[in-house]
Amino acid sequence: MRALVVANPAATTTTGRVRDVLVGALASELKVDLAETTHRGHARELARQALAEGIDVVVALGGDGTVNEVVNGLLTDGPGAHVPTLAVVPGGSTNVFSRALGRSRDPVEATGEILDSLRAGRTRRVSLGTASATGTSTAPVRGVDAGTAVAAADVDAAAHDGWTDPRWFVFAAGLGFDADVIARVEAHRARGRRSTGVLYVREATRSFVLGRERRRPAMTLAVPGSPDLDGLFLCLVSNVSPWTYLGSRPVNPSPEASFDTGLDVFAMGRMGVLRMLHHSRQVLARRPDARGRGVHRLHDLDGISLTASRPQGWQLDGDHLGTATGLRVRSVPSALSVIA
Repeated sequence: MRALVVANPAATTTTGRVRDVLVGALASELKVDLAETTHRGHARELARQALAEGIDVVVALGGDGTVNEVVNGLLTDGPGAHVPTLAVVPGGSTNVFSRALGRSRDPVEATGEILDSLRAGRTRRVSLGTASATGTSTAPVRGVDAGTAVAAADVDAAAHDGWTDPRWFVFAAGLGFDADVIARVEAHRARGRRSTGVLYVREATRSFVLGRERRRPAMTLAVPGSPDLDGLFLCLVSNVSPWTYLGSRPVNPSPEASFDTGLDVFAMGRMGVLRMLHHSRQVLARRPDARGRGVHRLHDLDGISLTASRPQGWQLDGDHLGTATGLRVRSVPSALSVIA
């Protein structure tokens, strides 16, 4: 079998030495080519090329952002038997998708698990999600006056009132508060700071306490066959459980989410600091079960729509994509074959 390893040399835990060891191990079972990414979107381009060339297996070596790009390249023409099988070797700081597949957090051990599965022919098909946005803007929201940022986003939103092409996500999508936290963390990373659980907690706390969104919630959630839910400041869409991790600790707002079902939603309405702390403890508990006033949980959905009265940050698989005033999310069952 022919395989392409798509490696992100900038991933948090990826080194040249580790990469060479992994490629050497995979070459014992596969005819392996290696390609390293050099710019944003490059992994998508490489995966699209692998699809066109009829490669059998594409191995993503990197974090969740690399996996997202590879999946979007592989599914350029949609799901089908012609799409290469995906394998994932964790190389980022969180690696949600890899961990959801049951892979070891150690890249060398994960490679050994992939080889064992290849020898045994163990693959599975997993559900994924797609998301389209409207009223989009990539105007900077950090490092400029808040009023200027809002005005620029409003102008862009008015100019982009059509829907973007659907983009695949593997484990999570979100509009509102979570995307704002990701934007704050990415700003720190751009200045050379390492992404850590402590950094996420600090920025989440700062965004919640100082931000205006939880005081003036702007979002409405629409689910076919159910009444609309308005007055939301956060909406997390999960394809797997946990939603993410703080180091080794799972953050689990939607514990029923699974590759074998539709999408799960965890949304929050207006609330104060004490109630937010209470619900935060619930999603971090050993047996997570967040419930209470202002909390909305929905399970096994085919799709949802979100609208916002003013531009909100949006994210897919932990990648902040700017702001939008609407998001349409759909579940696609059995979308991709992966090494189990």
